[in-house]
Parts: sequence; structure tokens; C-alpha cells
Amino acid sequence: MTLSSRLQEAANIVICGASRGIGLAMTEQLLASPHTGCIWAIARSACESPELDALQKRYPGRLERANVDVSDEASIGRFASQLQGQISRLHVLISTAAVLHQDGARAEKGLAQLDQQSLHAAFQTNAFGPVLLLKHLLPLLRGRHACTVAALSARVGSIGDNHLGGWYSYRASKAALNQLMHTASIELRRLNPQSCVLLLHPGTTDTELSKPFQANVPSEKLFSCTYAANQLLAQIDRHDPEQTGSFWAWDGQPIEW
Repeated sequence: MTLSSRLQEAANIVICGASRGIGLAMTEQLLASPHTGCIWAIARSACESPELDALQKRYPGRLERANVDVSDEASIGRFASQLQGQISRLHVLISTAAVLHQDGARAEKGLAQLDQQSLHAAFQTNAFGPVLLLKHLLPLLRGRHACTVAALSARVGSIGDNHLGGWYSYRASKAALNQLMHTASIELRRLNPQSCVLLLHPGTTDTELSKPFQANVPSEKLFSCTYAANQLLAQIDRHDPEQTGSFWAWDGQPIEW
């Protein structure tokens, strides 16, 4: 049974990382859905985003924006408190924020390039941010209403699929994200039997994160943000509580841990 068919009311949705890339494309596509009630688009500079400003004007009353830094738990907490004052239930929580070579993180090729700062930067955004966001929004997910929590992971976060090495911080932080969210899915199932937690791999998408590494990617395997968002939203819709805590690729194929 799809999420849209399980919903008893228009969906309240939070999208983290909504100001650009896949998060922005997801925001636009969900605003066009008849199943969407209101979207809260959050990012460090969500209120300054011209793209989100244009969407807010196109869909009056259906898009709210908030500046939230997922590397700062206090910032997450303030947003969660504000949101709990506005709604009683959250139906969809999507985390798309990630770093590979930005904000102090590095795409290391070998052990000699590792340092504590880059490791911390990768884990702070890729692993800690999504699970802390889930922690603070948990009161809105408890109950018996249909809800889905989805975090963008990456195939390179799979330990079983790692045959090339490299990208230590990014791989490890995504593996940590997988474990954190899988563990959270077990707790959330007890608090809401209608919940579904998913880890999703978007494929190589034409974003700032992947730009330095696109040279050897065949054109047919480099996805637009619009295409990736469409594929990921299809995965969110098609999976139900029976698949909670699982890891899927953009094309619906399961990925080993």
C-alpha cells in the first residue's frame, strides 16, 4: 500500500536541505501533489533562497521556510519547538543535506589525507544532522498516523559493496547514518506502527556535491535533480511499514548494508 493511499489527511512535510539540488526538486514536485498540505523547507539559508521564494509565491500558504543549521542541535531544537506549536502530526520527513568536499569535509583518496577535522565535518552533517532532526521531531511522528522518514544515503556507504576504497569520511559517515536510522526505525515502529524509515541512494546526480567527480560518469548515469527527486519520491510512496529500516536505490533495488 502506498503512502498516499494510507494518508487520512493532507500531508505535513519537512524537507531538510530544501534550498538546492535534490531537496529543492523534491520540494517543487511535492508542492504540485494533491496529497500535500504544507511543506516546511529548511536549510541554512532557506529564507534567503530565491528559488524557494519563487515557490512560496507560486503556492501561497503551502510552503513555509526556516533557516536551520543541521550541524547545530540548538538550531534544530528551535525549529522543532516552533513546528510543534503549529501542527500536531508530521507525515513526511526528508533529509537531503550532505557534504563530501565542502564545509571542511574532504574526499580522501588515502589514509595519509585523513584528519580529525574532515572526519568530524562529514559526520556532523551526513550522520548526526539527520538523526538529531528525527530526535527533535519525534513528538510529531508518534501515534498511529501514516508517516515516512527518508534520509539520503549513498551506495558508497554500503560496507558490503565497498570494493574500491577511498572517500573515508564520506563512506563512513553514510554507513553511520544507515545504522543510526535503522536503529531509529526499530524505536519508531514501537511509537507508531504506521511509520516507515528509509535510507535512499539517489544515484550520481548533477549537484555541487558531485561536480568534481563527474568526468568519468557516463551521461546516461548522471541524473538531473528533477529525475532523481522523482525517482526517490516514488520510493517513498511505494514503501510501507513492512519495509521500515531498509536501504534502497533510486530504481527500487535493495542495497546491502
